[in-house]
Amino acid sequence: MKKDNKRVIYWLLIGCILIFIMVVVGGITRLTHSGLSISNYKLISGTIPPMNEVEWQEAFDLYKQYPEYQKLNNHFDLEDFKDIYFWEWLHRVIGRFIGLVFFIPFMYFLIKKQLTKPTIKKSLILMVLGSFQGFLGWYMVKSGLVDRPDVSHFRLAAHLTTAFITFAYTFWVALDLIFPSKKEVNIKLRNLIRMGMVVLLIQIIYGAFVAGLDAGFIHNFWPFMSEGKLIHETVYIEQSPIIKNFFEGKSGVQFVHRTLAYAVVIFILVIWFKAKKTTLTAYQIKGINALFLLVGLQFLLGVLTLIYAVPVWLGIAHQVGAFFLLSAMTFTLHRFSK
Repeated sequence: MKKDNKRVIYWLLIGCILIFIMVVVGGITRLTHSGLSISNYKLISGTIPPMNEVEWQEAFDLYKQYPEYQKLNNHFDLEDFKDIYFWEWLHRVIGRFIGLVFFIPFMYFLIKKQLTKPTIKKSLILMVLGSFQGFLGWYMVKSGLVDRPDVSHFRLAAHLTTAFITFAYTFWVALDLIFPSKKEVNIKLRNLIRMGMVVLLIQIIYGAFVAGLDAGFIHNFWPFMSEGKLIHETVYIEQSPIIKNFFEGKSGVQFVHRTLAYAVVIFILVIWFKAKKTTLTAYQIKGINALFLLVGLQFLLGVLTLIYAVPVWLGIAHQVGAFFLLSAMTFTLHRFSK
């Protein structure tokens, strides 16, 4: 059987789908405030949830020892705890399952000599990214178990962004195998798409900041931050020095996220207009058209999520929109790269 065959491609694409599911469940976990419901980390035994009332009560008693219960959820009974426990447990189990889906087929393909050397190197990078993602998940949860009943928004951003990057790189490796032939590259357009990718990733990071600081629950107006005010005064005065407002202040972080949304739209519109004046392949055209449609949908979802103060379903839809937009950007950049 030849190397880098269809089974290898399917393996990588299944990994992409699983990471997508992982991100969606992670978003639900965040929006339902379920992420600190499991305060210990057990790699093997942690895959099995409590199986009887005694085990459930033990898990609940452990939860009671930490700040989230003591400061926010001391009104919870056991049934309330079971609801939030489910999402965090599911999130962790999917993470472990993804690890197995990547590692076991990789070893099989390696033993059967079905991978080329470049694909082996790329797959090892994927393993490192996946392991680092798992570490960041633990590191993030740890930040919410000490004094404050919430995780660090910096650690949340690192955890989410690494998941997006891991997906994008997995998708890229699959595309390398799907489209192995070389192609003509429009350097100027490729560089513009690269810059668009960078801006999009920064926007994803700020989306995580907004989620981590619960900054979507304030200034629920658009296009102004409040009635008659394009920039709310708290953008500048919430933190000191002023620069901290744009990394740690709720108003400042939301303002940056709003502003970057326009920047992403402008970048993609410029790419789309320039592409119209260039001779392109069919797949390049499809990629750019997908960017054009998805950025419009994502912008609309962002506005609705803000106006309606982040209902869970809209928050998830907005996160899914970011995922598909990154997918389209990755595909398009790949089609414009050697």
